[in-house]
Amino acid sequence: MNQHYDVIIVGAGYTGLTAALELSDKGKKVLVLEADMTPGGLAGTSAFSNGVVVEKFYHHWFNHDEYVMPLIKRLGMEDHIVVNESRTGMYYNKRIWRLSKPLELLQFSPLPLWDRLRLGLMVLKVRRVKDWKKLENLTIREWLEPLSGKNAYRVVWEPLIAAKFNIFAERVNAVWMWGKLFVRGSSRDKKGAEQLAYFRGGFGKLAQAMVERIIANGGEVTYNAKVSGVRCEGNRIAEITANGQGFNAEKYLITTSFSIAADILEGAGYPDWLKKLRRVNYLANMCLVLQLDRSLSQTYWLNVNDPGFPFVGVIEHTNFDPPENYKNTHIVYLSRYLAKTDPLWSYDDETYYNYALDHLARMFPDFRREWVLDHHIWRADYAQPIPEKNYSQTMPSYDTPLENCYLYNMAQIYPEDRGTNFAIREGQKAAKAIGG
Repeated sequence: MNQHYDVIIVGAGYTGLTAALELSDKGKKVLVLEADMTPGGLAGTSAFSNGVVVEKFYHHWFNHDEYVMPLIKRLGMEDHIVVNESRTGMYYNKRIWRLSKPLELLQFSPLPLWDRLRLGLMVLKVRRVKDWKKLENLTIREWLEPLSGKNAYRVVWEPLIAAKFNIFAERVNAVWMWGKLFVRGSSRDKKGAEQLAYFRGGFGKLAQAMVERIIANGGEVTYNAKVSGVRCEGNRIAEITANGQGFNAEKYLITTSFSIAADILEGAGYPDWLKKLRRVNYLANMCLVLQLDRSLSQTYWLNVNDPGFPFVGVIEHTNFDPPENYKNTHIVYLSRYLAKTDPLWSYDDETYYNYALDHLARMFPDFRREWVLDHHIWRADYAQPIPEKNYSQTMPSYDTPLENCYLYNMAQIYPEDRGTNFAIREGQKAAKAIGG
């Protein structure tokens, strides 16, 4: 007979792991089913050929994030927290512009002085917005263009939003942008410099520590376990299937994207409800991770505001967490958000690698392919949920028509945007709802 669990959790991202940790700490017998080979979800890790471990997709925290720091301390790993000043910039018109501090914004000569001043004032106005629901019926353009001016919007914001949201750029509501500007503004020190936090050894190391705690509590985490469906009795799940094997529990928590959740629950019935899940749009992501023998620049986070380049950003991670933590190599992420209908999505890894490096060489003329020691290309089908107008009114709820099944995922981290800090919050909420 199958072993019976108190709770089965689908997904070993930070939401699923946090819920499992909370529940197992309180004596619940939990099973986590993860389709990947490692924990952490989008914050999972992989190793280069020389053993250097990095995240598959780039991550950091803000120094004021309120959910992740207590969790790290609870696991006794606070000595792994590193806080550094970030170095951000913008690639525009064949040049890198430093934009880490207010004074550097004033030196951004592609905009007339009045537009630069207006841009700075706009950030202050954004921070005074307290009721985000008043912004939900506006797109980013409808809200931000009048605040910053058409010229500044065209040069600074429009290219970033287009690169980030691709075919949905004109449909994302203003709350998303408000959240980004508000959070970043709150992370600056008295001199105006942005302070960011990182976990020494990578976010995957924290995820693994959570797994070890769950196992020590008597829980189980199973990898390479793709959940394919459920068997229901009435309005309850009686069994969930992964890799052809059935597992049963009193309660079930699904932390995947809504699209995957709908596929898993297809056999449960409730077609109108499943349509609501599938109505939430997502963008995919292709992320090329390079291990180099030297640095590209001195910038950590380089926003690419030139529409002639296929990246939303060039993130040189080792300009934030130093090269000595990576065997004195340099780690660079080239990130592209796209719809899966985009022709680039169908590129094989070698074709995309050559395509991306050609563009990187245009951006950094001194770059040579011989600098590349190793590389990986990672793809995420559901990397960025799209919060369209009045999203809070259409966002699927945590509860489901099945009385013993709950949905908590990154598309419900709203009005905030997805991220590990808020994923931890959602996992804590899920555990409380389930009864841990």
